Amino acid sequence: MKNSTRGGRLGTQPDSTMSRSKYILALLTVVTIGMIIGSLVQLALIHPFEKTSGLSHWENDKDAIALRLGFVKPEVLSWSPRIILLRNFLSLEECDYLRAIAKPRLQISTVVDVKTGKGIKSDVRTSSGMFLNSEEKKFPLVQAIEKRIAVFSQIPSENGELIQVLRYEPNQYYRPHHDYFSDEFNLKRGGQRVATMLMYLSDDVEGGETHFPLAGEAECSCGGKMVKGLCVKPNKGDAVLFWSMDLNGESDPKSVHGGCPVLKGEKWSATKWMRQKTAL
Repeated sequence: MKNSTRGGRLGTQPDSTMSRSKYILALLTVVTIGMIIGSLVQLALIHPFEKTSGLSHWENDKDAIALRLGFVKPEVLSWSPRIILLRNFLSLEECDYLRAIAKPRLQISTVVDVKTGKGIKSDVRTSSGMFLNSEEKKFPLVQAIEKRIAVFSQIPSENGELIQVLRYEPNQYYRPHHDYFSDEFNLKRGGQRVATMLMYLSDDVEGGETHFPLAGEAECSCGGKMVKGLCVKPNKGDAVLFWSMDLNGESDPKSVHGGCPVLKGEKWSATKWMRQKTAL
């Protein structure tokens, strides 16, 4: 009887093992199918955001619209000096809007007098331009641009100066210069300039590149001439963000830059300078 009982137990072991195997196999099948379904759902959610028209998924999100999420494409051009190209930073409508505001009020551009801190005429800069006023800064479209600049630069909007719009006609230029100050007058009005957002408002321009002569040893075309450094071609809607101060908090001499001569057409741009403190 004992042998019979022991034999009976041994006879049921394969059935128990098979049952466990079937259970584990079924469980693995369920888990695998679940993972596949989860992956398909994840891809279905991610795919729309990879499209260039991804903004439609945030059409009710005012912040997303103001920041042009899904449109702006950052590209690092240089780490020393720090320069980032932001493709499609402005919409075509925003470019035309800024030009329309500026055109009736353009005046000959000036440069800062290091002795007095006031603007003076100089052959260093031969463009014409104007500044948006504090009331125009409150316009919804301008506020959207201001917010976008603050987010991408990571500098509070109150630290920014008023936007300046510029027009360069054929043979006009801006010789290499620094955006940071060397006079006490301007330093009292918000501290040193930290960074600059340069936005291009027009297309079909020959020449007119933004030239950074100390950004590398490669050659590039500046107003039809080959020069050393980095040249950024003005494309409507693109923007260049660069820093006048290094990571150590000191002014960066390598941030020297200039506007190459325009050969054909008109180059329109908008500039936003940002300070260490609230701009006065």
